[in-house]
Amino acid sequence: MAKETFEDSFKKLEKIIAKMEGGDLPLEETLKLYEEGMRLYTHCSQKLTEVQKPVELLSQTSEGKLAGKPFPLDEEEEDRDGRIAVS
Repeated sequence: MAKETFEDSFKKLEKIIAKMEGGDLPLEETLKLYEEGMRLYTHCSQKLTEVQKPVELLSQTSEGKLAGKPFPLDEEEEDRDGRIAVS
């Protein structure tokens, strides 16, 4: 089986959620969809984690050199205009 892309997995997950929200499914089918949805969720989550790791911001040290800095993931690190605050 070929590796699923993030986009394909996410689309499948959206379809599963829509079916389950409809509420007109037998219990067995709901359980199967839930299990597949969790598999897709895990796959998407892992893919997002993989792409977050290499994201860095370049910042200038007090000596004037450029240094890599992990990309801030917390909303608290954004200023009022939505820009990332670099310390």
